[in-house]
Amino acid sequence: MTELVPAPRGVVAGDGEVRLTERSRLYAGPGTEGAGHWLGAVLRQATGLPLREGREPRDTAGGIGLALDPGLGPEAYRLVSDHDGVLIEGGDAAGAFRGAQTLRQLLGPDAYRRAPLGRDRARTVPHATIEDAPRFRWRGLMLDVARHFMPKEGVLRYLDLMAAHKLNVLHFHLTDDQGWRIEIERYPRLTEVGSWRARTKIGHRASPLWNDTPHGGHYTRDDIREIVAYAAERHISVVPEIDVPGHSQAAIAAYPELGNTDVVDTASLTVWDTWGINPNVLAPTDTTLRFYEGVLEEVLELFPADATGPRGHSAFVHIGGDECPKDQWRASDTAQKRIAALGLADEDALQSWFTGHFAGWLAERGRRLIGWDEILQGGLPPGAAVSSWRGYGGGIAAARAGHDVVMCPEQHVYLDHRQDAGPEEPVPIGYVRTLEDVYRFEPVPAELTPEEAGRVLGTQANAWSEVTEDQARVDYQVFPRLAALAEVAWSALPAPAERDFADFERRMAAHYRRLDALGVAYRPPTGPLPGQRRPGVLGRPLDGPPPHR
Repeated sequence: MTELVPAPRGVVAGDGEVRLTERSRLYAGPGTEGAGHWLGAVLRQATGLPLREGREPRDTAGGIGLALDPGLGPEAYRLVSDHDGVLIEGGDAAGAFRGAQTLRQLLGPDAYRRAPLGRDRARTVPHATIEDAPRFRWRGLMLDVARHFMPKEGVLRYLDLMAAHKLNVLHFHLTDDQGWRIEIERYPRLTEVGSWRARTKIGHRASPLWNDTPHGGHYTRDDIREIVAYAAERHISVVPEIDVPGHSQAAIAAYPELGNTDVVDTASLTVWDTWGINPNVLAPTDTTLRFYEGVLEEVLELFPADATGPRGHSAFVHIGGDECPKDQWRASDTAQKRIAALGLADEDALQSWFTGHFAGWLAERGRRLIGWDEILQGGLPPGAAVSSWRGYGGGIAAARAGHDVVMCPEQHVYLDHRQDAGPEEPVPIGYVRTLEDVYRFEPVPAELTPEEAGRVLGTQANAWSEVTEDQARVDYQVFPRLAALAEVAWSALPAPAERDFADFERRMAAHYRRLDALGVAYRPPTGPLPGQRRPGVLGRPLDGPPPHR
């Protein structure tokens, strides 16, 4: 009963239980049909019960009813389980769906299986009244599918895992130096050339190890449509990221004219096979601007903004903007002439102009630009938002300047960072970030005023994939820490030092059984299993506590 993750705002336990039977029905009232369809499908699998459709609310005696109560607010819900059955009321369709996720938890770990294990499994709901609502509007996970490609089925699986934890934004990192993962019809070489690399560095970039098997893959336009539709059914927005002007060697390898041709022989460049900050960046030319406008036209078509979607996040398009070395621009006569023609101070201002161009282009089409906190350098147009990754500083500066912020500081919620200091931790990257560390992460800096704090849309965890080459490695790095991040984002928790981590661990003991049923290869609390270790693969561990800011 009290083993829910993330923790709801209020739970009043009752006496008794609702027992689902062959006669139990599922009624989904107006506006909750999607949640009803999803709930019926998963529960029929797990219980073997028919759960026939109820035609009217009174059909839910001894069964399950879904309804709307707009007075509850966005994504909020109320779940009442008593002698009449189970009633879930949502403040909107998303709230009804969030409540359905809580009901699944109440039914026990077997409710997460795809076939029934027995007649009495996953069929009883304890009597209770649960009132719940999210703390933040943006509760996300960034999946990097550019460094190591995640097949479509893996992305759909992660959308289910996000939904199970009441997350509502998938930040989809689709392009980088090491691969271009989205089909663009007018520029076919982006995937014909840009989605494959000849080999891959194993471990940190200083490692001497290589995998000489070509690596690649991409999502077709219909794959993207399917992913977006699947996410929408789960009230998750998908925010695509198309990196500019750095992290772009895969695109330059496909179309050499996009690079700084007066400085580098861009025709000789290939898709990058190692990690780190790449010097080959886009040229600040009209050719580049028109090319990426063409890319973004197709991106906007494939990722439509849905005003009825989860909190309007589908209006955002992420343009990266991080880690853009300026050496080629300093050496480029073309770039220097552009700086002079625009009357700009320097190369940082040139990137600001580049960002501003696409912010305006997107705004003209009813969309919003979001980028990593480097886009603050040189100023940011109104309406643009910031993903604060280099600590809290960028987010604080953005909020004080009137920009919306998603807090995702590397030192706290980068899930590719190691989970323990022990020698058996696979490919140790960055600072140690334990489950408890993530649970005590606070997205809103104390120094912000209430008005500035209101600019913090929420938070997300980032799962970079340089050292996570397959689904099992992604699972290991992401779970169980994503469950802690989900509670930070959803639940009304006290200050970090006052959070009851012992209670969270107690609830996680039950939650691990749910993850087991879902087939998640999480890191066990006792440490990595033998097959999860990567002996001899060089990482980049950083010792000591991470900087707070």
